[in-house]
Amino acid sequence: MTEPQVASSDATNIQCEIKRDGDSYVINGRKWFTSGAMNEDCEILIVMGKTAPDHPDRHRQQSMILVPKATPGVRIVRDMLTYDYDDAPVGHPEIVYDNVRVPAENILLGEGRGFEIAQGRLGPGRIHHCMRLIGCAQRALELMCQRAVSRTAFGKPLAEQGSVREDIANSFCEIAQARLLTLQAADKMDREGNKAARDLIAAAKIVVPSMAARVIDRAIQIHGAAGVSQDTFLARAYVYARFIRIGDGPDQVHLAAVGKELIRRGGRGVTTRAP
Repeated sequence: MTEPQVASSDATNIQCEIKRDGDSYVINGRKWFTSGAMNEDCEILIVMGKTAPDHPDRHRQQSMILVPKATPGVRIVRDMLTYDYDDAPVGHPEIVYDNVRVPAENILLGEGRGFEIAQGRLGPGRIHHCMRLIGCAQRALELMCQRAVSRTAFGKPLAEQGSVREDIANSFCEIAQARLLTLQAADKMDREGNKAARDLIAAAKIVVPSMAARVIDRAIQIHGAAGVSQDTFLARAYVYARFIRIGDGPDQVHLAAVGKELIRRGGRGVTTRAP
């Protein structure tokens, strides 16, 4: 979905063209951060573009189509780095589609269904990121505790320094809060479906990456130079947490959506039983 020339946080901005030509579609556009496309086992790309750019419903302008990676006109420009990290061997490259022709039968669900497909996939994807990041934060907390009892500074263990204890306690509280919100969202997804749980999913997506980044940052601080080195998982985990504040929809989009819905309800939040 993501394109370098437009604000892709608004999926209706997509400029990639998918044009019908007889029994084929011809695709022209540029994408980047194409998840998994560098993996040698990846043979099919799912491309989102506009089949009906003038459709009055902006959410019916887009379609998704299957494109074999070996199709003439598909050109991988480069593998994108995130804070100078790659995701080898899977990668997420920038790809140019230059008059790429594929059979019309490759369209998914039919023309105008791209936005619908994307929304159906993004909800579960967002909560999976939250689950992973809670795991990253929990692991960072455990490393903090281990480091605190194994290192001495200014004549006493780090574990006896008041600021270290505060960082550990705050991290524990924040992880517990984020975990319960994520469980609440997952419970509603299981019982009522993804659409009914969209506000809780958005709330978790707002809260969890920022929480994980804070906790991991504290762990890095306690580890000193080791925290920013390759000797722990912390530096890479921090990059992941920071990136996910943008990936699968930036914080601002989710905040706007949740705020709009709460205003519509007069401030009444989502009610659900505890999981």
